[in-house]
Amino acid sequence: MTVSRLIDELDLEVLSLPFPDREIKGGYTGDLLSWVMGRAKADNVWITIMTNINVVAVASLSDVAAVVIAENAEIGAGVIKKAEEQGINILRSKCPTYETAIAVAKLI
Repeated sequence: MTVSRLIDELDLEVLSLPFPDREIKGGYTGDLLSWVMGRAKADNVWITIMTNINVVAVASLSDVAAVVIAENAEIGAGVIKKAEEQGINILRSKCPTYETAIAVAKLI
């Protein structure tokens, strides 16, 4: 499963997509950044409602394939710009976190 296929299958909004062909090998859901940093694995899709600049840092340190912002949460232009600079795929789902996680799990 690639990030671009995930986008198509779940009708996700693209906010930053420097690596559309990145492979996804799992998923992680969490909003406590320190917790995610220690538990998300490389090539996971990280589903969260957090939208501050630290999301980009945690995504980079964890080497996730993409961050999916659930519940149509607002995210600032500065965060998106930083994600593009750091090579982090950021997507947005209109669905609640739980429903987004289920949909991702069914695909991978």
